[in-house]
Amino acid sequence: MRRDVRILLVGDEGVGKSTLIASLIKETFVPNVQHLIPEVTIPPEVTPENVTMHIMDSSARTEDREQLEAEIRKAHVICIVYAIDDPNTFNRLSLYWLPYIRSLGVNVPAVLVGNKIDLRGNDVANGSLEDEVIPIMNEFKEVETCVECSAKQLLNVSEVFYFAQKAVLHPTAPLYDSREHVLKPQCIEALKRIFKLCDTDKDNILNDDELNEFQRKCFNAPLQPQELDGVKEVVREHEPTGVSDIGLTESGFIYLHSLFIQRGRLETTWTVLRKFGYGDDLSLREDFLLPSLEVPAECSVELSPHGYQFFAELFQTFDKDKDGALKRNELDSLFSTSPGNPWANTGFPHTTITTESGSVTLQGWLAQWSMTTLLDHRTTLKYLAYLGFEGDTRTALKVTKPKKVDRKKGKIQRNVFSCYVIGVPGSGKTSLLKAFVQKKFVEHGFTDKPTTEPFHVVNSVEINGSEKYLVMQEAEPSHVPDILSNKKKLDQCDLLCFVYDTSDASSFEYVAALREKHKIDHVPTVFVATKCELDLVTQRCEVQPDIYCRNLGLAVPLSVSVKENQMADLYHILTALAMNPTMATPGSRKDKSDKPWISKHCLTLSLVAGVVILTGLASYKLLKNHPSFSGSHLVASLASKKKD
Repeated sequence: MRRDVRILLVGDEGVGKSTLIASLIKETFVPNVQHLIPEVTIPPEVTPENVTMHIMDSSARTEDREQLEAEIRKAHVICIVYAIDDPNTFNRLSLYWLPYIRSLGVNVPAVLVGNKIDLRGNDVANGSLEDEVIPIMNEFKEVETCVECSAKQLLNVSEVFYFAQKAVLHPTAPLYDSREHVLKPQCIEALKRIFKLCDTDKDNILNDDELNEFQRKCFNAPLQPQELDGVKEVVREHEPTGVSDIGLTESGFIYLHSLFIQRGRLETTWTVLRKFGYGDDLSLREDFLLPSLEVPAECSVELSPHGYQFFAELFQTFDKDKDGALKRNELDSLFSTSPGNPWANTGFPHTTITTESGSVTLQGWLAQWSMTTLLDHRTTLKYLAYLGFEGDTRTALKVTKPKKVDRKKGKIQRNVFSCYVIGVPGSGKTSLLKAFVQKKFVEHGFTDKPTTEPFHVVNSVEINGSEKYLVMQEAEPSHVPDILSNKKKLDQCDLLCFVYDTSDASSFEYVAALREKHKIDHVPTVFVATKCELDLVTQRCEVQPDIYCRNLGLAVPLSVSVKENQMADLYHILTALAMNPTMATPGSRKDKSDKPWISKHCLTLSLVAGVVILTGLASYKLLKNHPSFSGSHLVASLASKKKD
């Protein structure tokens, strides 16, 4: 709601515009006032709505036309004054003033002001004002109301400016069709959304507790039992389907607001709409959807405990059959107060953990929001508002410390990590990602079909008893140069995972050439050798993969087979390396002899790997003495030591 209102008085000469202003500020009749009163500013503490009010006088003289038009264009509301003792000034409302204002392209509320009521004759019949004004209001929708007053006798003078202010702060036009006497469709849609948000148990009825919580949120006071009963009785009398044995239905809720508006209590409906984030155009305000959130360089955004709690409770509320997963219809219901599913074009729900039938589990639901917040926190902010987060939506997020600060302290305090997966088409990148979210391996599917669009997946990984989230993004080949040459994108990346196919002699050369071209030794890196169930071939590269990695001071490639489900605890290791970047940064660890730090370990440490699924949540544990694949020793052993 705006904090200032600019009111302009226009009308024919002699109708009493200047006298009205003088009577308001002097609180007495001033018989001889100057022709044009300068702008009057009334401070917010003396106005009913606590807003600053600017009152502008105007002249109808021909020589002042340019100034008049300038003021009309700046006004928030225009009071068109006529003299009750001069019928010609009333006739000119619809014949001259209203068409003239429209001709300037101005679309602001108008209030008709009949001054000099003290001069009206006693022979005027009751109700004649309504008979005269209704046709004008039907023709000119910008006319909000008509007020009769007397500047001489101080009758309704303050009311003129109150209704003018109200026409700006609580306009009728966006809410109500005065010609058809019905709420406008956009108003109905907004009220339906508010009803759904207030219906916390999602039974399509507002019970007494929910009505009181709604009352508290909007008006800071609960309804007394007799008031609740009175509200229901009014609705029941005029809208029988609006009340059930439990409480107020959606139709009853909408009827109440229609009644408020018809009785001139627009401020009630506007208060409700604004409490739920709506602006004057009945769309959700930008500052409501996207409050300012500063994210410094090298920082990321994650859900806070409040954010995780909100999304977990939302999941439980809409899991109507209590099967621990959200089906398509349950997701549709959950997102009914928003523009729709935010992941409609991302491959969801295949991007996270689901049941075999494709329903999203709680683990998958929280992981998906963790990924969304990391990649685009603005989307999360918007949906917190759409879905009814109570209070400042920014409290549901937290901005992490810069990576350099965390690395300097040797303690990574983040919970969500990003990993780019890069490799030649057909090397098995997509299969690695799908395996991470527990999707079945397809022999002749994604493995043989190059990816053309970026593909993200996310899952939780347990590290030292703490749940972390790893976001893996498959880089489509044409996008790889942009990623590796873009400092901002590399800063957002916690780990580069280079994938090559052990059965394809040209596969490793592709990733090695990328590294050499883009000079990315400062970025934590790991190499993964896929399809180890197939015959190993010598790579067409000057240096073979294991020697290449040792020369960089990195662990030799992790050998995996998605097809045979031999994953060497890959995702646990990737997360551990993202949390300990110096272990995977080329050249960052050297012993005193300047030999690669890995060499003295890889011959003595053995890989321990295994994956255990407990109570529906992915929980990775290292099992001692498990056979390992060649070249995976160091990273897995380090991960094992950290976990122990």
